[in-house]
Amino acid sequence: MDRDLIISVRIGRNGLTDSLVQEMQDQLSKRGLVKVKANRGIVEGSDERLGLFGAIAESTNSQVVFQRGNVAVFWSGE
Repeated sequence: MDRDLIISVRIGRNGLTDSLVQEMQDQLSKRGLVKVKANRGIVEGSDERLGLFGAIAESTNSQVVFQRGNVAVFWSGE
């Protein structure tokens, strides 16, 4: 994975919101790849993290192409 790809979306204490989904969709349509970080304490454990990233992918019609810890990269498929 390209380490030069910057984190452009952060998931804060409000979690997965409509505005976060909209921002992700906007960025995915412009760039194709979006790097996301869930702030510390937002999710507990890997199962919860996978669930959150899966929900984001489903909500934005994208795919998780890389995930390590609290960071994931989503691809629009285009």
